[in-house]
Amino acid sequence: MTLPSGPDQPSGTPVPDSAHRMNKGFSLRSAFSLAFADISPIVALYAIFALGLFAAGPAFFWAFPVVLAGQLLVAGVFGELSSRWPFAGSVYQWARHVHGTSLGWFAAWAYMWGLTIALSALAYGAAGFLLAVFDFEDPSRFTTTAVALAIVLAGTLCNVVGRSVLKTMVTISIICEVVGSVGLGTVLLLFHRENSLSVLFDGFGTASAGAWLTGPFLVAIAYVGWSFLGFEAAGSIAEEVEDPERNVPKAIILSLLFVALTVMYAGIAVILAIPNLEQVIADASSDPVTDTLVAAFGDGIGRPLLILFVIGFLSSFLAVQAAVSRCVWGSARDNSLPGSRFLGKLAGRERLPVNAIALTGAVAALLILLAGSKLYGVLINFTTIGFYIAFGCPVIGAALSRLRGTWTPGPFNLGRWGAPVTYAASVWIIAETINIAWPRNVEGQVWYLDWSMLLTTVALGAVGIVVYLRMKPHILDPYGQRIAAEQHGASSTPLDATP
Repeated sequence: MTLPSGPDQPSGTPVPDSAHRMNKGFSLRSAFSLAFADISPIVALYAIFALGLFAAGPAFFWAFPVVLAGQLLVAGVFGELSSRWPFAGSVYQWARHVHGTSLGWFAAWAYMWGLTIALSALAYGAAGFLLAVFDFEDPSRFTTTAVALAIVLAGTLCNVVGRSVLKTMVTISIICEVVGSVGLGTVLLLFHRENSLSVLFDGFGTASAGAWLTGPFLVAIAYVGWSFLGFEAAGSIAEEVEDPERNVPKAIILSLLFVALTVMYAGIAVILAIPNLEQVIADASSDPVTDTLVAAFGDGIGRPLLILFVIGFLSSFLAVQAAVSRCVWGSARDNSLPGSRFLGKLAGRERLPVNAIALTGAVAALLILLAGSKLYGVLINFTTIGFYIAFGCPVIGAALSRLRGTWTPGPFNLGRWGAPVTYAASVWIIAETINIAWPRNVEGQVWYLDWSMLLTTVALGAVGIVVYLRMKPHILDPYGQRIAAEQHGASSTPLDATP
């Protein structure tokens, strides 16, 4: 590693040497687009709408602004961290630089598993919608799995081919998603309103003994917490972004804000357009979004709607894989993972982490083979808690740095608001993580699914501890030294050293 000399780089911040540096290929707009696609308004709304509606009634809508407020605090902290340390890997790099390699390693471990499991879920979901587009009625598990594996292969190839292909695919998907979400929402509001605005303040009998805020609403906040994730993806590609100290923070914050506003607008439109709302909630109809759109536009809306869902899931897949592969590569560059020499290589004219991308695709494919099993049902719930654990590491690390008086701002900073925003973000992350992980009894659900987030966190955490202890003697600190050697006053070790 070499120390910076440029005026835009904070003093004492290490930067990768030329042998371990990716090419620039993303502007502010393309970094924003990637983060926007990672969150995906269609996926964000469709995945949790029914859950929130049936848990807390149409008033679940207010979980959106609550979660948005909390995540904007986190995005503000991420903006400061990404400006200070604009390196590939987002949460991994921020946590290890602000509070030490151990914290960064476990942030990366949670992030890599959470996103890779999410990749399999996105591919499997896209496969189901794609088969429906071509009129496959009740496809077998084998057929859906085969199509999902084909999607993983195609998505991985898109990420491997080059940044131009990724940017083009993401841009097209964003146009489709925004036009679909905002366009359909506007038509519903203007011509197909079935309910008054007052329903947004009605829990429709979901409160238990009058305790709506501390019961159903907390559940809705837990569900919506899954929707506003992925904005950190702009930080994962920071080394590939032009002027990352300024552009990456903007992309992180703006992508979250624009997706959230799109989701909230479409959410209101769907809620107000649901026919027989009280009956829908009483019956717990499995797909109120699709049922509402069919009721408004007729059966002809079915295929275009399914195509929109496919686009949303595919674009999210591409963006998520780009983000997690950079985290894998950044960790491997520091000798943090088994097989670091292989995973830390860059290839091709565009110097892409091809091996890391291929690994994420291979693991996602293996997980898809488990789809439909009880084990997969347990694993899939780690996607949300994994994100929040990974987010919590750098945010809490930044709070501790401020408390110690060691924080140094980068070109983008919140000024005097930096400290209170960081402390508030830490409180939010801790509270939401507890809220999400809290075991809640769901009627008809086996006990281990109620406890799945805690079970997966403990299991993957135990495996992580074993891997970390094995790799610790070989891990390079932010200045290119082995951690174990540094503790004994040894000299630095080359960045490309291998275990």
